[in-house]
Amino acid sequence: MTIETPLTKMLQIKYPIIGAPMFLVSNEEMVMAISEAGGIGTIPSLNFRPAEEFTNALKRIKAKTQKPIGVNIIVNQSNRRAEDDLKSALDQGVELFITSLGSPKKVIELAHKNNAKVLCDVTNLEHALKVQDLGADGVIAVGSGAGGHAGPISPVVLINWLKQKLDIPVVAAGGIANGATMAAMHALGASGVSVGTRFIASTEAKIDSAYKQAIVSSSPEDIVMTTRLSGTPAAVIKTPYIEKVGVDLPLYLKILKNQKWSKKYIVPLIHYLGSKSLEEAASQPTWKSVWSAGQSVGLIHDIKPCQKIIEDMVSEYAACLKQLPPLK
Repeated sequence: MTIETPLTKMLQIKYPIIGAPMFLVSNEEMVMAISEAGGIGTIPSLNFRPAEEFTNALKRIKAKTQKPIGVNIIVNQSNRRAEDDLKSALDQGVELFITSLGSPKKVIELAHKNNAKVLCDVTNLEHALKVQDLGADGVIAVGSGAGGHAGPISPVVLINWLKQKLDIPVVAAGGIANGATMAAMHALGASGVSVGTRFIASTEAKIDSAYKQAIVSSSPEDIVMTTRLSGTPAAVIKTPYIEKVGVDLPLYLKILKNQKWSKKYIVPLIHYLGSKSLEEAASQPTWKSVWSAGQSVGLIHDIKPCQKIIEDMVSEYAACLKQLPPLK
């Protein structure tokens, strides 16, 4: 069984399922397992430090799978490794790049010279049109309900809206964890889905067990948006620590972030402090739990291998199509 869409044709994959690149969660084993199962596994370059370890990780992945893989490049000014990481990924033959939080112009130019494809995270039409004009091969429409830096628009509206306005494929992100939600996104015009939170509760995820258990036991109502991690709204699980510190930047940081003279210093500082909080919570038990996740936690009830996750999504997708009410 295969599911053929513009995305699967573009990337030469069996199923239109992207294992979303998750900061501090995605790893080599997850990438390989998702790609081998027929989707495409991706990973943030910044999950590996120092930069040399990123290159080594790509070599190890490429030695173990012939399937396409993807890399996420943060393209704003706070990521001083962007250019070097892009070069390393191109040298290792990475087939897909996902850009976020900045202009993808350089990534698109260099990736296309290497016959690689570029999908750009977007949350609105304005940004989607800009990256289309720059030559992006598609967009990942990040709607409300997504983990990490979720957009404000319902995916039910965002996907269909972008599909009507763009000439390039639209991939849905936000609230997708099973075959029914995948089918819903395709019905709206998506060419594929980007799935993150579901893969946090996988056997391949090398994170603290408490994080996985939080994914399984949380409901959509447990997800809150916070600006404390990066200055940009991000979705996390409401924990006692999050309730204690609140979800807004301290007033002094908010003021400094909006001042021209201090912005270039404060924004990287906010990113750094937020990254350290995520790193500590993901790797070890701590009362300062900051766990990134989307509203699809309510649809996740177990921890299982990535291959099984994809197999179940595909079988559920097929069953969902058969269950749709026929016209009479």
